[in-house]
Amino acid sequence: MESKMFGSRSSVGNWCGRVAASPNYLFLPIQLPIPIPNPILHCSRSSLQLTARRRFSFSPVPPMDDEHQAKEQEEYASHSDHLHQFTAIPTIDKAWLFNSHTIHMPSQAMFCVSQPNLLTNKRKKSIVSASLLRQTDATVAFHWTPFPIEFSGVSAMLPSPSASKLLIVRNPESEGPCRFEIWSSSQLEKEFHVPQSKHGSVYTDGWFEGISWNLNETCIAYVAEEPAPAKPTFNDLGGYQKSGSSDKDCGTWKAQGEWEEEWGETYAGKRQPALFVIDITSGEVQAVKGIDKSLSIGQVVWAPTIEGSVQYLVFVGWSFETRKLGIKYCYNRPCALYAVKAPHYESKANETETYSTEDVQAVNLTQTISSAFYPRFSPDGKFLVFVSARSSVDSGAHSATNSLHRIDWPKDMKLYQSSKIHEVIPVVLFAEDGSFPGLYCSNILSDPWLSDGHSLVVASVWHSNQVLLSINVLSGEILRITPANSNFSWSLLTLDGNNILAVSSSPVDVPQIKYGAIVKNTTNNEEWSWSDVSNPIFKCSDKVRSSISSLTSSIMKIPVKDVSESLTKGASQPFEAIFVSSKTKKSDACDPLIVVLHGGPHSVLLSSFSKPLAYLASVGYSLLIVNYRGSIGFGEEALQSLPGKAGSQDVNDVLTAIDHVIDLGLASPSKIAVLGGSHGGFLTTHLIGQAPEKFVAAAARNPVCNLALMVGTTDIPDWCYVETYGTKGKDKFTEAPSAEDLTLFYSKSPISHLSKAKTPTLFLLGAQDLRVPISTGLQYARALREKGVPTKVIVFPNDVHGIERPQSDFESYLNIAIWFNKYCK
Repeated sequence: MESKMFGSRSSVGNWCGRVAASPNYLFLPIQLPIPIPNPILHCSRSSLQLTARRRFSFSPVPPMDDEHQAKEQEEYASHSDHLHQFTAIPTIDKAWLFNSHTIHMPSQAMFCVSQPNLLTNKRKKSIVSASLLRQTDATVAFHWTPFPIEFSGVSAMLPSPSASKLLIVRNPESEGPCRFEIWSSSQLEKEFHVPQSKHGSVYTDGWFEGISWNLNETCIAYVAEEPAPAKPTFNDLGGYQKSGSSDKDCGTWKAQGEWEEEWGETYAGKRQPALFVIDITSGEVQAVKGIDKSLSIGQVVWAPTIEGSVQYLVFVGWSFETRKLGIKYCYNRPCALYAVKAPHYESKANETETYSTEDVQAVNLTQTISSAFYPRFSPDGKFLVFVSARSSVDSGAHSATNSLHRIDWPKDMKLYQSSKIHEVIPVVLFAEDGSFPGLYCSNILSDPWLSDGHSLVVASVWHSNQVLLSINVLSGEILRITPANSNFSWSLLTLDGNNILAVSSSPVDVPQIKYGAIVKNTTNNEEWSWSDVSNPIFKCSDKVRSSISSLTSSIMKIPVKDVSESLTKGASQPFEAIFVSSKTKKSDACDPLIVVLHGGPHSVLLSSFSKPLAYLASVGYSLLIVNYRGSIGFGEEALQSLPGKAGSQDVNDVLTAIDHVIDLGLASPSKIAVLGGSHGGFLTTHLIGQAPEKFVAAAARNPVCNLALMVGTTDIPDWCYVETYGTKGKDKFTEAPSAEDLTLFYSKSPISHLSKAKTPTLFLLGAQDLRVPISTGLQYARALREKGVPTKVIVFPNDVHGIERPQSDFESYLNIAIWFNKYCK
């Protein structure tokens, strides 16, 4: 399971396209409140004082006297001010570039920026705009508008291909209609209200999410919740009301009706994702026909247009048999690409033409492969590229090494289920030092193409870094276009012709916008050159800059201990850990060390800027961020070495990494704490039981503590089988575990080592967590308390697995710092 804490795959700061524009597209055409002059949220210290409304303590110590209580309150006040200065740093969610086709006229850039608002417990969103002037030396000058423009109530926004129109989607908060707004460069042109009887909220989750303009900019395809099924209705005497009665009929009440399966974590209460098309001239909305009701739809794109012919939509479809297992962060759910006729074109292409049922049915384009998603057509429409997680589906691991594929799109628009699938990038089993370790991408831009039309740019994990790659989808050539031998990680914002807008950061460097261009080097060969873009977005306080300027980071290679002949070559290679520390020692003693462990386990902690981790480092801790074997980014053999050995191989890798920094004189063995979430919490609670003398404090966010308890309540029970049994667990999975299964689950769990645990431990639990239900963490915490171990539990009533709501995230890390201060310093 992957927890988004610490930025698994993406950075903690929190799972873009290229279009042309008219020169006057400088103003955002949205009715908004007055702009906020300063993008950094200001709150008084008193507004951040934490109450005990969500916290209860299992500490067996007597109440504090007034002096100790006053000291603790002062510590909370001091740390909350400092933490807030880190959390207030904004994040770029999306970006667009609008190219000017007029000579000497600047292009325009638009950035969607967010930052946590602690008072409202939501993320405050705004638009920041700039004009771009290209310089003769391949650099670019950005001229920023004076203030950001806050927008609220916007669920999604998407410019049209020509940038002459902007779609704004506003999902309802209750039973109201879904609103679609079409803006020109200066005003609202159209507004349509789609009632709940047609469909529910539009999906904007990044998984099922799919909103796509057609090339003519007359229709928009999108994924939304299908209408709610009719529920049995009764009158006040218990009599059954026949269908057709109004929801507002007096004297009636609705029963619950049959329960329906959901896709687990973060999708509770969400109805089946279905495909719709809206005509932006008339506002007519049609559900797309020909799609099997068992498919959940996502990631829709329009197929290339051939004049006079029916137009197609291509989408991803996820199927299920008896149960919808949790899908968030789980790439092991089978899926395929389908093509289906678009409804508006179906009726208008030829008024007299009729279609048979067979003609209307969606065509599965990828029957020969178990996974296909992120469909992207080439600019000339000659081929369709997609990513596959077949290694994940076939092995059962929730995430694994991706492959990249291409389908040649038929000129005659005759689609066949037997279309040949070309493999562009295979699954990489093992990579020699410095070579490409495999494809690990969590997203692809809607328009990812360089100007040659066959090279796409993606962000991919490469060991402990995220890098940008240019991939020639015809030849399979892969170029790493961001600097090698760097401790920085990169995320991709958008493309500007043959130029790239990206963000670069490190654990001790706040994010910086970068502009990349192809230049000729001294030997007249082409290479990528990157320049800094001065910007107001990643503004942070002088205190934050001063704090992190005293820190340094490096990526360590940790040799595998006790290599056996049974290990594959990939599993025998060193794994990595990111080490963050002060540049100078204050004395002969080392700073206390926090060992940071990611979730998954098939995830990664990147060498990018993490606001909470930078905060912990700034208050006097060294950090050892361990990417143990089984993490993504190191090849498939290393990743697949962990299933079946969870709780042993990963635990030993962490202990090996700790001994490594102790042997180098970088950490004191008497001042080590451990912190992890999800599977990282599984490791945290394993470590305090298996190596009780090693740690003076621990903190676990939604930890897996008892697999035997979790398997019957989680949305991903198959995960318990695969990580316990290995790949064969995929076939052993059943909804009714045997006594043998439960015994093995227990033996693999942290709770089996509870008798040795004595480390003071802080638990941070989301009450709405469907991935690792709260019961497993509470059971372990209560058992520690029973042993007399100092234990503190904070429960967040409205949080799910990630504990990402602004107040919850803030309170979590504030308490982590204070808990560690109590036992480490």
